[in-house]
Amino acid sequence: MKKKWLIGGAVVVLALGAGGAWFGGFLQPKAQASSSMQAGKGGKPDVPLEFTPREVVQPALARMPSTVEFSGPLVAPGTAIVRAKAPGTLLSLDVAEGQRVRAGQALGRVDLAELAGRVAERGANVESARAILAQAERTHASNERLAQQQFISSIALDNSRSAVETARAAYNAAQAALDSTRVSLRDASLVAPIGGIVAKRQVVPGEKLTTEQPVLTIVDLARLELAGSVGTHEVSRLAAGMPVQVAVEGVALPVAGRIARIAPAAEPGTRSIGVTIELANPKETLRAGQYAVARATLADDAERLTLPAAAVGSTGGQDHVWVIESGVLARRAVTIGRRDEREGRVEVTAGLPPASQVLAARFDNLREGAKASVVAAKAATVASAAASTPTVTR
Repeated sequence: MKKKWLIGGAVVVLALGAGGAWFGGFLQPKAQASSSMQAGKGGKPDVPLEFTPREVVQPALARMPSTVEFSGPLVAPGTAIVRAKAPGTLLSLDVAEGQRVRAGQALGRVDLAELAGRVAERGANVESARAILAQAERTHASNERLAQQQFISSIALDNSRSAVETARAAYNAAQAALDSTRVSLRDASLVAPIGGIVAKRQVVPGEKLTTEQPVLTIVDLARLELAGSVGTHEVSRLAAGMPVQVAVEGVALPVAGRIARIAPAAEPGTRSIGVTIELANPKETLRAGQYAVARATLADDAERLTLPAAAVGSTGGQDHVWVIESGVLARRAVTIGRRDEREGRVEVTAGLPPASQVLAARFDNLREGAKASVVAAKAATVASAAASTPTVTR
């Protein structure tokens, strides 16, 4: 009897133990789920954002030189067009495009038979006028002797004197016409008026030339100019002789130049004034017609509140920056003034206190009100490495 009681008690104890284990296993998942719900409230816990000191900047006072830009093609002011000074047939053209010539060099030959015949004709006119003048002078000398002997009247003597003066005037006119024709014959030869490079040939040998017809274009590349225009609100800041930097198409480094001339009035129908830049080109590395952009740097006379240009974003046309205020992120609308492209900085004229902590670059998925702090670079690296290391469950 006693043995049966002991066996029955052991069965009850085992049954109670199994029931307790089953009941405990049923309660344990519910407790863990409740704990996770309380920690995240349906999402991940709010982890503070950490930025290194290099990623956060404060506005700094700095001077921001401004620039005035204008562009246009380079032109060669030393350009000469060789023209035909008399009609004739072009017999030969001894220079080609791209060939260098010197001042006074013969460029070709023109058949000037017509002009040469005119010279001969006017030379004959001079000889005829000289003979008439000589005859008039001899007649007048004879009349003077007769007048002394009272053989002719004073009126006849005056007439002979007038004949001499008329003949002399005719001779002088004939001589002047001959000299003019000789000059035309000399100028009709094709000679380079300046030294430079042949830019273009407008005619070919065998062509019949007319007076003032273009034959060749010669360009002197030792000095080039850039003709641009600036607004009337900017021209007062420029002055003749001011140095500028000229970026020429196809040239790696900017070329130094200076402002040579500023037009006295605005161009009709516009609010722009012409400005001419002069560039020295002794090695003739630049060519006329190349496109260029001139930049004149103007010093700043005041210090301005500036930020790196990368810190400023834009949404819907409104510039803004992200700042850390009281441990949280905030987006602040700002007004931008001058820009210094060379230094990569912009002027902030409104919307930002000087002591602000501004994110120095643009970050994605930033949210206003998110917790944020600035930590040492080493600590941020360790934290980042720890966050990226997976957790191993044993």
